[in-house]
Amino acid sequence: MTSDKPEDRPGPTSPADLFISFTILALQGFGGVLAVVQRELVERKRWLTQEEFLEDWAVAQIMPGPNVVNISLMIGARSFGLRGALAALAGMLTLPLVVLILLALVYSRYADNLFVLGALRGMGAVAAGLIMATGLKLLPALEKNPLGGVLCALFGGAGFIAIALLRWPLVYVLPVLGVAACVLAYRKIAR
Repeated sequence: MTSDKPEDRPGPTSPADLFISFTILALQGFGGVLAVVQRELVERKRWLTQEEFLEDWAVAQIMPGPNVVNISLMIGARSFGLRGALAALAGMLTLPLVVLILLALVYSRYADNLFVLGALRGMGAVAAGLIMATGLKLLPALEKNPLGGVLCALFGGAGFIAIALLRWPLVYVLPVLGVAACVLAYRKIAR
């Protein structure tokens, strides 16, 4: 059982712990890391609660750069300041960059192979399934959101329709839905 009090929960013990933890996390997340990040940081390591994870992930999504890199920087900085942020960032990028370069070299040699093409399509489907499963797992935490589960689902559905079905650019959809959600949340909190 996870306590809501941060002082009762474990956290990273050192910048080296951050580096190793985020290296392992990054190496697990080919094609979509949301499911891996949520499982590792909330369920396994218990560095964050579901609610804290959702809040940090929301902030990470509006910042420039990859979401998982942003969340690693936030957790590292919160734990050990600049040293922690740099250790977490190095963990997220160093070994995965080496692996990516090696995979790019192999891919350039075998890109036309039908087995390679099939494997890449299969990995895309797995990544989509992991993201959907994590989204479903995070749904109960939305009940504590000021907007409530129904309005959150409506905003999510509106975003899906606008981007996936109507093919509207994210650069327009995100500010409109984001501002609307912030205004509604502010009004509900202010009551």
